[in-house]
Amino acid sequence: MAEQKKPADNRSPQQPPSFEWRNIFIFLAIALVISSWLNLVSAPPSEKIPYTVFKEEVRRGNVAEVTMKGDTISGTFKNQIALDRLKDGGSSTSETARRFTTVLPPVDDKDLIPLLEQNGVIIKAQSEEVSWWLQLLIGMLPWLLLIWLFFYTSRKMQERMTGGNGGIFGIGKSKARLYSAEDPKVTFNDVAGLDYAKADLKDIIAFLKEPLLFRDIGAQVPKGVLMMGPPGTGKTLLARAAAGEAGVTYFSISGSEFVEMFVGVGAARVRDMFEKAKKAAPSMIFIDEIDAVGRSRGTGLGGGHDEREQTLNQILSQMDGFTPEESVVVIAATNRPDVLDPALLRPGRFDRKVVLQLPDREARGAILKVHAARIRSTSDLDWSGLAARTAGFSGADLKNLINEAALLAGRDGKKEVDREAVEQARDKIVLGAERKLLLTEEQKKTIAYHEAGHALVAWLLPHADPLEKITIIPHGVALGLTEQMPREEQYNLRESYLKERIAVMLGGRASEKLIYGETSSGAENDIKQATKLARKMISRWGMNRNLGAVDFSSEEDHVFLGQEIAHPKKFSDHTSEIIDEEVRRLIEGQGKLSTTLLTKNIDHLESLVNELLEHETLDRGSIEKILKEAKKIQEDELASGEEDA
Repeated sequence: MAEQKKPADNRSPQQPPSFEWRNIFIFLAIALVISSWLNLVSAPPSEKIPYTVFKEEVRRGNVAEVTMKGDTISGTFKNQIALDRLKDGGSSTSETARRFTTVLPPVDDKDLIPLLEQNGVIIKAQSEEVSWWLQLLIGMLPWLLLIWLFFYTSRKMQERMTGGNGGIFGIGKSKARLYSAEDPKVTFNDVAGLDYAKADLKDIIAFLKEPLLFRDIGAQVPKGVLMMGPPGTGKTLLARAAAGEAGVTYFSISGSEFVEMFVGVGAARVRDMFEKAKKAAPSMIFIDEIDAVGRSRGTGLGGGHDEREQTLNQILSQMDGFTPEESVVVIAATNRPDVLDPALLRPGRFDRKVVLQLPDREARGAILKVHAARIRSTSDLDWSGLAARTAGFSGADLKNLINEAALLAGRDGKKEVDREAVEQARDKIVLGAERKLLLTEEQKKTIAYHEAGHALVAWLLPHADPLEKITIIPHGVALGLTEQMPREEQYNLRESYLKERIAVMLGGRASEKLIYGETSSGAENDIKQATKLARKMISRWGMNRNLGAVDFSSEEDHVFLGQEIAHPKKFSDHTSEIIDEEVRRLIEGQGKLSTTLLTKNIDHLESLVNELLEHETLDRGSIEKILKEAKKIQEDELASGEEDA
């Protein structure tokens, strides 16, 4: 799926401005600064003089008044005195002083007060205590600090637990992101492919647009729509596009956001979200990854999960509470529909299922073009050809492919994304990032024989997928890779095709054993994948004569602890032994087939290895030139065998 417009940011209803306690501190700080400044401005200037000069002026009768505050004495002279008397060295100056300030010595001077009284000096005294308002401010500061700390903690808990809904008291508020009808819309035009899914949603959209038309007929639109599909197929984008087509308010939330450590929080958030949706009707609720809260109840050892099950019960209750007059539709998405509680899937709840599959070739081409419109690219890019080479890619994978190509082009200093950048991006996604390893010539030769074995077996078998590329350059965790490209989309796999796939998987191991007489650890993943495929063929798909068309699959897909206890194995230990034996026989038979093909075409194997050692990577054209004759010989042998039969 592709999207041309970026979803709008979350729009929430306007809230009244919150009370900011920090404003109080700012106001008090400003008031304190202004008060201190006024005190400094209002105080007349004074000159600091020694204590001996002060007593001398008192004896001369030149002191009019003094003010005592602690150990500081300030006052006024009757006649101004020259400041040169106060300077060291007795230098002359024209400056004079009328007011003065001096400091009492640490030794108690008992003669000072009588001396002041004898000379008629007016004596004033000031308390050292601060003013009442300053005392009040100092006393309130610790409490104001505690109040500010409380509200600051409340805000942080609000952002962490509720996304901005009511602080610590809003823990039960819904965390759903709101997109109003006025926000920039995503419509079906922004979604490439998914034609069947769009068709399933059209009547839902029509109901939200004109609910009265359906009510007059007596029809009731489904309350819930469950979208199922692999990751990256566009479930979230399609739900947003459906809301954009209907032009309604859209609430989006993930299932995991309901569940918290406190029991009952998820249920409270469900109630709050549904109440908001009802008030905003017509509206749409989208719950992504609903399997996070919608799993079957009462599963696992030791009981279930109380918080998750209460949340699920509340979702079921709220959906039952919809009346026909309420134009609210719930859309949920999951890639694990098999684990959902049956109560969710019954009629009246999520009773409509929309299945999203990986895009086919035509859809992939459309998706690539939509994403390519956002980048600057050369005109020679073949999007249809690239779509054919990206079988199995989801919409998210294709978007990542285009972005990766743009990054690679920018890294190389190119102005446009060209064919080379796209090919490099595809190889990086499919094969893995290229690694630089210091391999010896013997190691390279072993890898070349291994990959050539895969390629030659795939080339010779009639039902195997065509070869696309062979490389002995390490990519990802692999030391070498052989890539095949399906001729067409594979929806139903035949037994002959699956057997040949196993033979191709074992071709690398067979080649090593044929040349060196022993195998290496490089076939680990090949053996693992071949065993997995062979076991499915025998135990699930009935592709074995001895066992027949009977399902012997074990309950391996259950994700709940203890589920295997409730669902014991449905077949005997003897049957398990037979399955293991048939799996081994099937793998050994296809391994012998690979060995036979390689032995008959040993010359072509050597030619392919020599080319790989020289060029390290071979594309489809190079492979055809090398193995064209081998293909003709194989076809002639098959034709002669049919004539003999």
